Amino acid sequence: MTNVVPYIILIIAVVLGTAANGFAKGAQGFTLLIPSVLTAIAIVACMYALSLVMKTIPVGITYASFAGLCIIATTIVGIYKFNQMPDLYTIIGLALIVSGVLIVNLLGKAN
Repeated sequence: MTNVVPYIILIIAVVLGTAANGFAKGAQGFTLLIPSVLTAIAIVACMYALSLVMKTIPVGITYASFAGLCIIATTIVGIYKFNQMPDLYTIIGLALIVSGVLIVNLLGKAN
């Protein structure tokens, strides 16, 4: 894979992970069939995408980036879809997560 392709697949994994989180919320404890099935499909597809990324990008960097970006994306979904507004401390924490993802990807060195 070229250097850009794994990051594109990583973004796809983030979208799938975020979708899985949204579907899980809608599944109401896995009591509703369709959102439950969509959650399972999205999680499996997300893990497959992450496994492709890990062929090129080290596992720690892959998962740190995925987790951080998925947290941010899920928070945004929570704001728009579920009307869950974060407080000041949550916003500060999210800013620190974004900073950490940027530091890991732009400044960190992995073998």
